[in-house]
Amino acid sequence: MELGLGLIGSGFMGRTHAFAFNNVARVFNLPVKVQPVMLADVGEEQAARAAAAFGFAESTADWRRLVADPRIHIVSVTSPNLLHKEMALAAIAAGKHVYCEKPLAPKASEAEEMARAAEAKGVVTAVGFNYLKNPMMRLAKEIIDSGEIGEIRAFSGIHTEDFMMDTEAPWTWRLDPAGGGGALADLGSHLIAAARYLVGPVAEVCGEVATLVATRPDGAGSAKRKPVEVEDIGRAFLRFENGCNGVLEASWIAGGRKMRQDLEITGSRGSIAYCGERMNELDLYVTSDKAGRDGFRKILAGPANEPYGAFCVAPGHQLGFNDLKTIEVCDLVRAIAGEETGHADFREGLEVQRTLEAIYRSVEGGWTRVS
Repeated sequence: MELGLGLIGSGFMGRTHAFAFNNVARVFNLPVKVQPVMLADVGEEQAARAAAAFGFAESTADWRRLVADPRIHIVSVTSPNLLHKEMALAAIAAGKHVYCEKPLAPKASEAEEMARAAEAKGVVTAVGFNYLKNPMMRLAKEIIDSGEIGEIRAFSGIHTEDFMMDTEAPWTWRLDPAGGGGALADLGSHLIAAARYLVGPVAEVCGEVATLVATRPDGAGSAKRKPVEVEDIGRAFLRFENGCNGVLEASWIAGGRKMRQDLEITGSRGSIAYCGERMNELDLYVTSDKAGRDGFRKILAGPANEPYGAFCVAPGHQLGFNDLKTIEVCDLVRAIAGEETGHADFREGLEVQRTLEAIYRSVEGGWTRVS
């Protein structure tokens, strides 16, 4: 069985999607083969360059042409957030499976429309929460679900980067308030996805946001400045449905931080700690250790932590960001083939967006239920 792939966008995430689809059949034994057919981007020249670089047979500046092409069965959406809904709904209406980057849509109501449309059409969907595909995250969930660290009492998550730290960095689509928010939507959505994956649904939230860079140049080298209307830093307290409490923070102006995604989960009999800048490690503490030997011990990723072994036979040699995307694509393709993979679909993207939206509402109103 062979499925055609259409990719919308060739920026950072478009490139990672292309890498993943090109690599997945080389790493995993899949029941379905995916063939890159067409790449769409703004401008014919840019689309043609990207298609040639990423191994796509054709290119177009019209994403609607890509969606309508009968040779395409999977549509990857890596456009700015504001465009996700229109593109995904068009692909769903055409009967295509859809792989969309996060956040699924700027508003929970739009994400719900997308999820309902996909379910009604019977197509398979996926949202780009690729950090959940890390074998160390899977190990953390296994430890938690097994009861090894007891009843889960607390969750702590922080995701910080510094790509917006320069106050002279120009205004971009990431700063468009119509796109759904700032650092919380962009980075915090990964934390919410991780919290839901590891601990469970969030019942109530109470958040705060802050915009520290009030204006930015309206384009590279421009003397004209444009107001920034989304947050540079966002924080929230969480109350989970299972009684666990939590806290999270997201910032894109954290100097020196390139990919800090730190998670700590505390239970009644131990704790787990994970650092995104050391993504092939997991620290585990259990209270059953002998006196004088207690404390965190480091677990290094290896072939015993599936699917690490599909990439490398040697433990401690490390997987990377693009490998996680390849695992995410693998789970999508297997789901299309009818296998149960437990991947994050549009329904999960909707639940993340509902939680995120509740945090924004709580900024003015205090503790808020996740509807």
